[in-house]
Amino acid sequence: MAEILKHAVPKAEVTASLDQVRATVTAVIADIRERGDAAVRAYSEKFDRWSPDSFRLSEEEVEKIVASVPQQVIDDIRFVQDQVRSFARHQLDSLGEFEVETLPGVRLGQKHIPVRAAGAYIPGGRYPLTASAHMTIVTAKVAGVPRVVACTPPIRGEIPAATVAAMHLAGADEIWLLGGVQAVAAMAVGTDTMEPVNLIAGPGNAYVAEAKRQLFGEIGIDLFAGPTEILVLADDTADPFVCAVDLLSQAEHGPDSPAVLITTSREVAERTITEVERLLPGMPTRDFAEPAWRDHGQVHVVDSLDELYELADDFAFEHVEVLTAEPRLALERMSQYGALFLGEGTCVSFGDKVIGTNHVLPTRGAARYTGGLWVGKYLKTVTYQEVTDTGSQALLGRLCGRASRVELFEGHARSGDVRAARAAGDELPWNTA
Repeated sequence: MAEILKHAVPKAEVTASLDQVRATVTAVIADIRERGDAAVRAYSEKFDRWSPDSFRLSEEEVEKIVASVPQQVIDDIRFVQDQVRSFARHQLDSLGEFEVETLPGVRLGQKHIPVRAAGAYIPGGRYPLTASAHMTIVTAKVAGVPRVVACTPPIRGEIPAATVAAMHLAGADEIWLLGGVQAVAAMAVGTDTMEPVNLIAGPGNAYVAEAKRQLFGEIGIDLFAGPTEILVLADDTADPFVCAVDLLSQAEHGPDSPAVLITTSREVAERTITEVERLLPGMPTRDFAEPAWRDHGQVHVVDSLDELYELADDFAFEHVEVLTAEPRLALERMSQYGALFLGEGTCVSFGDKVIGTNHVLPTRGAARYTGGLWVGKYLKTVTYQEVTDTGSQALLGRLCGRASRVELFEGHARSGDVRAARAAGDELPWNTA
């Protein structure tokens, strides 16, 4: 039986907050549909205090901004983007196109076609999240997307130069200083100055996530997302200090970011709680990390590794860090997670910032049915068919006629009948002409 040493706030409180977010987002999207650029500008002024002559940066402006970024930052951005690009290319190489002959003259094939235009949302607000540019734009370009529109908000009325540099170096075709629901809605429905995209990817706050949810179907999205999550799995070999540091590394994302520890050791659990409480007062990001831990932090003590992995799968969290004696066992024992980080030498922050796997991952239990953003998300896997052999045309035509009439689809049946008639001279008793 699991013992819970620390509980999160009741889910009802979270649900009430989301209801307000949904209502706000619905109103903003409706207004942008009706008024277009005028509404986009009004919301940018209201939420970001930002209203330039053009929200889209010109090539000259981009070059000037990139030139202002320190060379070390540029070098680091290039290095990380190389890691992301390399992993995405390996993913692309794993996707096969094929054509097979299943019957004489019957050829069936599969192709992967990139979407024509993708939107990349790179969060800003408090932090310049340059890494999200790597994950959304580089991956789209590896997939072959010809037009990538990238949006990021100003930060306290200033241009986030490092983020713009990351967007540019990643290969964005258009860079817009525009954030929030207004950016997502503009990319999705289009305005007089922005052509719409086919798919939007990238993390964001609750309002951005809700905008993507409401617009899904009209456009594609990477996945339904909520606050970032970390689940640390630990046995008695784990260092409570490392557990605490890593829990807080994700808690600093926002006051609603869940950070959970499951351990087979009561000592590790208690000492981790003590270390979190010791470290929190000195964190520069305490104003986010402290309420996240207070309201959404959990600590569970279980009796065995079997119970640990079973409970971990029930959480179906975005990031799962495995601090056990044999961390690779998680690859065999777990099936519901966004990404695994195996062993003390591999922290979730590596995945967020530098290692090359994509950090846009499923939250709020979505890991039960989907993985994270990858090169395949920007591709449409389509099929094609060709029948050139008359014998196969007759065979399939007759079969189609019989199968369709079982389902009372006479129109389908007649389409098959015609192929059998053309290929083998079958009669068409329904054709009285």
